[in-house]
Amino acid sequence: MTQIRTYSKNLNKLIIVAALGYFVDIYDLVLFGMERVSSLTEILRETTLPEAQFPNIDEQVKQIGISLMNWQMFGMLIGGIFWGVLGDKKGRLTVLFGSIFVYSVANILNGLIHRTDLYAVLRFVSGFGLAGELGAGITLVSESMSKEKRGNGATIVASVGLFGAVVAGTVGMMIGNWRMSYIIGGVMGILLLFLRIGVLESAMFKEVKFNSVSKGNFLSLFKTKHRFMKFITIILVALPVWYVMAILITLCPELMKSLNMEIPPKNARLAMTLAYAGITIGDIASGLISQKLRSRKKSLILFLGLAFLFSICYFTFAKQSQFLFYTVVVLIGFATGYWAVFVSTASELFGTNLRATVTTSVPNFVRGGTIIINTLFIYFANSLNFGNIYSAVIVGLIIFSLSLWAWYHLEETFGKDLDYVEE
Repeated sequence: MTQIRTYSKNLNKLIIVAALGYFVDIYDLVLFGMERVSSLTEILRETTLPEAQFPNIDEQVKQIGISLMNWQMFGMLIGGIFWGVLGDKKGRLTVLFGSIFVYSVANILNGLIHRTDLYAVLRFVSGFGLAGELGAGITLVSESMSKEKRGNGATIVASVGLFGAVVAGTVGMMIGNWRMSYIIGGVMGILLLFLRIGVLESAMFKEVKFNSVSKGNFLSLFKTKHRFMKFITIILVALPVWYVMAILITLCPELMKSLNMEIPPKNARLAMTLAYAGITIGDIASGLISQKLRSRKKSLILFLGLAFLFSICYFTFAKQSQFLFYTVVVLIGFATGYWAVFVSTASELFGTNLRATVTTSVPNFVRGGTIIINTLFIYFANSLNFGNIYSAVIVGLIIFSLSLWAWYHLEETFGKDLDYVEE
């Protein structure tokens, strides 16, 4: 009985640490999108000629902002591979807390910069650090819980974590200082490191640690068609989440202007806060539905369908008023709240010797897909002169088509035994 109580206590602490780690992770991840306009406007005014000599500052904020977002996502792409491999070779806890330290320091420094080139460097470093936390946390939780209940654990971690975006928006609106918002996020991460005391490593990893089987071999994911298909389908199925966040939400000031809407102050921060409030509720709903239906795939297709429906609403009747627009923002956030089911599926697709590699790299390959999404958007909008709205619609159709194809080929993983290795 004492052993059961001790195990339960350790499991609860693990879930709390993983959830709070993802909370700080998301807080810092979305902060740039929320503070993009205010931070770049201030820095550009400090480092360029008087405003009369650069009348197109909105276009500069858009172009530099997309570039900085790409640097952050590129950092996450590289970090996803690095932390994932490290997690399978050295342990999940090493990654969980190493990544928190890196992005916390980067965000504290981010609040002190006055140049866009340093902004880019710190966005890359921050993205690199942010890449490790979610995968390590979900892997630990998945390997520590029963196969019937591990989906609930992932839902708790994802839901608490995604609420960090709501807090980021609220803090930003209350403080009104983008520099302080970055510093607060970094300090929260440093404080979180003290909670690591007493958190235990995954028992499954301990069993495999001294096994001669290859561990954390990222290239082995491409050695067979079956493994590659599992890897690519789970990535593509979640791309609509970051199409929505990178284009429809982060660039909503530009899109609202193209829709001939009145643009309220700080609307990017408000839109992102509302979207993540919807995502938090959606994550809880998608996780519970997945458990109720005993199927990851059924929950995924339901929310993919809703995301497509509300994306159509975004470009049609949402422009009739600000109230309708922000209502659709909440709904589209809810629909993309299948992130918890997505990361659960990723952790269940592969054996213990590759699980951290996959669970950590896959979400960051999805986030890294933002670079391609942004590039396509800029190509259609600027090179082909399709304008912001038509470009966003075309990119959305491409992304949703890819995700539907991926869902069709995705394996069902609910209830799958995870105590095995990939030969």
